Amino acid sequence: MHRFLDLAAATDSPEVHRLDATIEAWWPAIEAGLVTGHSNARSEGYNRLAKHQGRNAFGFRNTENQRRRIRWACTRQHRRASAKNREVPGQVR
Repeated sequence: MHRFLDLAAATDSPEVHRLDATIEAWWPAIEAGLVTGHSNARSEGYNRLAKHQGRNAFGFRNTENQRRRIRWACTRQHRRASAKNREVPGQVR
């Protein structure tokens, strides 16, 4: 980390200085993630799925149907079934 900070301070690039400021501001959270190995990736993934399905269901007149669609997309069975149905390009069956 100290090497990166020294290199960033030696450059004239504003992008590098902005990156340096961002890393310095977020360093306690970054370090906690590195040390503990824990992350919020799963909850962020569900949040992304919910937002995506919410956009897909935009215009539904019945809000319960919109909620149901989001809940269905975030369940394990739905994701497992859709993963099985995907075909990988170039894969021979």
